[in-house]
Amino acid sequence: MAEINVKQLRTVRIGFMPLTDCASLVMAAECGFDRQYGIRIVLSRETSWANVRDKLGSGALDAAHVLYGLMYGVQLGIGCQQQAMAVLMNLSRNGQAVTLSRALAEQGAVDGPSLARHMREAPRGYAFAHTFPTGNHAMLLYYWLAAHGIDPLRHARALTVPPAQMVGSLRAGMIDGFCAGEPWGQRAIDDGVGVTAVTSQQIWPDHPGKVLGTTAAFAASDPGTCRAMIAAVLDASRWIEASTANKQHTATVLAGSAYLNTGREAIAARLVGRYDNGTGSQWTDEKALSFHGDGEVNFPYLSDGMWFMTQQRRWGLLRDEPDYLGQAQAVNRIDLYRGAAEMTGTSVPSSPMRSSTLIDGVAWDGSDPRGYAQSFSIELG
Repeated sequence: MAEINVKQLRTVRIGFMPLTDCASLVMAAECGFDRQYGIRIVLSRETSWANVRDKLGSGALDAAHVLYGLMYGVQLGIGCQQQAMAVLMNLSRNGQAVTLSRALAEQGAVDGPSLARHMREAPRGYAFAHTFPTGNHAMLLYYWLAAHGIDPLRHARALTVPPAQMVGSLRAGMIDGFCAGEPWGQRAIDDGVGVTAVTSQQIWPDHPGKVLGTTAAFAASDPGTCRAMIAAVLDASRWIEASTANKQHTATVLAGSAYLNTGREAIAARLVGRYDNGTGSQWTDEKALSFHGDGEVNFPYLSDGMWFMTQQRRWGLLRDEPDYLGQAQAVNRIDLYRGAAEMTGTSVPSSPMRSSTLIDGVAWDGSDPRGYAQSFSIELG
């Protein structure tokens, strides 16, 4: 390969939150995958998803590791100024968790059924935290609670807390549980303040995680840079999954002060699929956090984006029915992804839709989003 002239590299500023699933962006920069495509990724650690949203919107960031649901929230103007957005690729699947306090666990509330029973028998002001009102963790937390008859907006308070503050909030008794990305579920167990009630892959096997997002304006003005970012992250994702040794090295890098700034083992355990729920159950999870899966993980399925809109509609965040398919086609830039996939030799699925069955046994395939959004009922009983 010809020597790369660093002075000619296009600098792209990409924001990230200190979570294990930012790994492919970190390794794209650390291992030099970005330079192979004529760009230099400069990473910016952010403190909240609101900061990520605002910096993307203002142009302070070119792109970001960002919540899937947040992208659609901005696209639809939920709680913020509407702005056209672009999802370039999916960065990960699985690997989040709902954590309940050790105090609840000691009273027998360790999973969905026992939590619902406890809340019936010991009514009080319960509080559960997510990371952003329109984001993945809010929608997955709400779905899980509702699947067990708990209305997250009537039977409890829903609070927004930045991921890195979840464990401290749990320790202080400010919340009874939270849904967030790793390593914070594992940290709650390591610190003795929480237990894992359910993993996100148990709520929705192979659910989409964070995405590489930008504004529609940036994607329109510089599609070549967008394809280069996607290509670099595809290569990094493939490298992470190539061996356990690569995952272990990734954990070491992520633990550093520039990234997650936390204990390496808290990152490494669940990154390699080694789970301990804090109540004596240990297992190797075949649906643990994944980054590539021969490209299956990274493809921006339209049905994935549509699912978040159905849940935003379900919980009243969207007052009116959106054009589910039209919005997904506008936001999820399959055209740019295909170009990058061709550059990297990554296979592309034949359909932009996929089918999933969630924890309540209800199937989702994107064929009837309006009917799906209207089909749910909740009863605490």
